[in-house]
Amino acid sequence: MRRNRVRAILWLIFIMLVWGSSYAVTKSVVDILPPGCFSFIRFTIALLCLFPVYLASNKRSAAAQKFKPGDWWWLLLMGITGISFYYVFFNYSLLYTSASSGALIQGFIPICIALAGVFFLKERLTVLQVAGILLSFTGVILVGFIATNDPAEKSSLTGNLFMLISVFSWATYTLVSRKLSHLQPLVITFWSGCIGTILLLPLAIYEFINLSGPIHIDIQGWLALVYLGAISSALCFLLYNKAIEQLPAAMVGNFLNLDILTGVLIAVLFLQERISLMQIIGGLLILSGLLLSSRKMKSSH
Repeated sequence: MRRNRVRAILWLIFIMLVWGSSYAVTKSVVDILPPGCFSFIRFTIALLCLFPVYLASNKRSAAAQKFKPGDWWWLLLMGITGISFYYVFFNYSLLYTSASSGALIQGFIPICIALAGVFFLKERLTVLQVAGILLSFTGVILVGFIATNDPAEKSSLTGNLFMLISVFSWATYTLVSRKLSHLQPLVITFWSGCIGTILLLPLAIYEFINLSGPIHIDIQGWLALVYLGAISSALCFLLYNKAIEQLPAAMVGNFLNLDILTGVLIAVLFLQERISLMQIIGGLLILSGLLLSSRKMKSSH
């Protein structure tokens, strides 16, 4: 059991590094490809990667498809929140705001997940868990305040509002996935992805019909789409749902702060966004909160 939890933590670290890069990668494509089309192509690629794995899994284990009454409603909700809503609003947000500002708003996800886990999943937060969450969240505020006040960046109330909607959508996706713990993570990932991608199609068609001119995607753009679809979506969604099986919602939510720290650092390195002493201090607070929360969870099991 302890080994499974350690493995889940390592998965989360890898996921956060990949997802942290998605701010900069998305920013490089979203001005070329409309957000709805972007999301639809991304998850079509993801499903093409997952489909052969899903078929192979079904051949090995008939138990993978043991659905209970009501499961499809939960999968529908996961598809709407974790695929359709989250990525459409995420992409639209980065049309108006910077990668650093987007990363700041994402800092609300751990708070939403932890508190919802307390109210809806009856999870209890220890003093150290609360302290870890507060430390990490304080770090997120420090990291993001400089970014939002930087005159060199484009920041907008509209973009931040869109990112906030995506935050609530992802928190809902994470909690709903716990209702389907009797299904294999691959089954959850594949079917919620199918539902969410189908729901994206009308928006993608609408955007395509109303384009003002032809779309020109260069090789870097296609590599970005493949990276976001195959790695950031297909692989990381699968590992994320596996991690949720092994770890409490509060701990998973707190790890999402590492995504924010990585996102800001990559934005600085590749988008030439500025970094300051306050952002460095904020990053250290984020990591301190993660270590504090993780150590407590390991010692309590």
